[in-house]
Amino acid sequence: MNNKIKFFSSIQFKIAAIFMLLLLITIEIIGAYFVHRLEQQNIESFEAQVQLPSYVTTSLANNLSSSSARSRRNIRTTINDISTIQNSDIEVVDSQGKIIAVRNNNSQNMVGQRTTNSQIKDVIYSGRKRTQISHNDRDGSYYLSITPLISSNGDSNTVVGAVYIRADMDQVYKSINSIVFIFFVASLVAGLLGALISIVVARAITRPIAEMRKQAIRMANGDYSGQVRVYSEDELGQLAVAVNNLSVRVEEEQENSDAERNRLDSVLTQMTDGVVATDRHGKITIINEAAQSFLNVDRKSALSQPLVDLLEISPEVSFDDLLANQDERIIEPEVDSDGDSLILQADFSLIKRTTGFVTGIICVLHDVTEQQKIDRDRRQFVSNVSHELRTPLTSLRSYIETLNDGAWQDPQLAPRFLKVTQDETERMIRMVNSLLDLSRFDQGTAKINVELVNFNEFFNFILDRFDMLIKNNHEKSTKAKKYTIKRIFTKKDLWVEIDPDKMTQAIDNIMNNALKYSPDGGTITCRLIDTQRYIILSITDQGLGIPRKDLKKVFDRFYRVDKARSRKQGGTGLGLSISKEVVEAQGGHVWVNSMENQGSTFYISLPYDPSETGGDWDATL
Repeated sequence: MNNKIKFFSSIQFKIAAIFMLLLLITIEIIGAYFVHRLEQQNIESFEAQVQLPSYVTTSLANNLSSSSARSRRNIRTTINDISTIQNSDIEVVDSQGKIIAVRNNNSQNMVGQRTTNSQIKDVIYSGRKRTQISHNDRDGSYYLSITPLISSNGDSNTVVGAVYIRADMDQVYKSINSIVFIFFVASLVAGLLGALISIVVARAITRPIAEMRKQAIRMANGDYSGQVRVYSEDELGQLAVAVNNLSVRVEEEQENSDAERNRLDSVLTQMTDGVVATDRHGKITIINEAAQSFLNVDRKSALSQPLVDLLEISPEVSFDDLLANQDERIIEPEVDSDGDSLILQADFSLIKRTTGFVTGIICVLHDVTEQQKIDRDRRQFVSNVSHELRTPLTSLRSYIETLNDGAWQDPQLAPRFLKVTQDETERMIRMVNSLLDLSRFDQGTAKINVELVNFNEFFNFILDRFDMLIKNNHEKSTKAKKYTIKRIFTKKDLWVEIDPDKMTQAIDNIMNNALKYSPDGGTITCRLIDTQRYIILSITDQGLGIPRKDLKKVFDRFYRVDKARSRKQGGTGLGLSISKEVVEAQGGHVWVNSMENQGSTFYISLPYDPSETGGDWDATL
């Protein structure tokens, strides 16, 4: 657009050329008319000069009527005395064609001879005057006039002869050519001056146009800073003012458009929902970052791709179907950027002009994975709670019915049935209490009573209690499993702000799992170390381990790796969930590493400030 215009293609050259052509045409027309009129007037003036006065022709006619010698002398005297005709040849011929007198010293010998000029003979015979202007290379230009001489005898007129005049016109045409040359020189000078003036005028006209062109190019390139100079108040000046006003308005509209676009881009970028817009053919024209993340595509590959292909809903659904019916749809792409399954809800709406013409579709993608998961977990939770409560209640009902049928009188069965009934009741109470604890954590109503605790002594106190429990169980029954608890602690006292009761519950749950799933004679290794900002507690067992696919689910509620074995050992499937909620409520983090048949290691990290110190921790419960 910013190509340089050649001079011969510019409007300046065109305007100057038009002015020059008009000037040249005008000069040519005036010159042609002037030369024609000049030539005509000079010829008429010359003709008037060479015409014989009437008294001369009368005298010549009277003398020709007489045949005396005196009349012949009078004729010669008359034509020699004519002073108005210079540089001309004059011949007087009688009616018989005989030359009577000649005014030309070189032609005196022709006197008395008959003329050979057919034109003179025609004039004598016809009695009509004849004039002619001739041009030839030998004689140049000359004027020829043949006038009949008529004698009046009473009522009749008789042609008695003719006067032949041949006058040289070279001087006349030289004068005309001299004037024409002067006019030509003047025209050439006027043409040059006109060319200069036309260039100046064209430049004056095209300068504001060129400046407006440059301003238009700058505006097209996004530069609205320049202003067109106003040279006058004519139409070009008004056009320059209009261009300046247009530049200001376009700049304002561009700024508003850029601001709106930036706001729209910012909104689309910050939206957690995915937004995809198409043209009227279903090709994608806009896609924000959230949609790219949801659909696991990049912007370059997504643009101009059909929407139904991007959403992977074709060939079941076509773009025309979306135009006709904009229902909500549930979409499940293969995987998201983290490799987890993703569930999207797609809402469609039409893009219409004010005339009602549909120009495309907007698709808004909502991530309903968490909502679907919550709904699924809620259904699973209700199912698990119902199942977990139904199992002990079924056992209770069976044992109670058996007791009612008379087993209460059996001294051997009754105590055993009552013991089972008591165990199942306590298990249901523990389950209900665990559910209440989880509910409080979910609702944010769980109370955390934070104290500054020497975590070394606190952890040792919990492990001492488990040592005592293992010893008592082994003393009561030789069939009880024998465990060894190994401690690897840092020697540095670690003072941490925690809720002792809640943290005791969390560690108890992990230790109980380690005892349940470790083999007889196994070793449970407990470690306590500190980093710059955290303390890390780990409990390692020698059990069967956890499959890799179950690692992320072990902290879910009611989740059991081995459901039959866990229920047989009295587990509710809520212990690790409670431990996770307790630790996270105190700013910590819990996770597990495990391999099948190689045991599991549970980790708990808690915020730690090395500058914290305190007195002796009271381990009294």
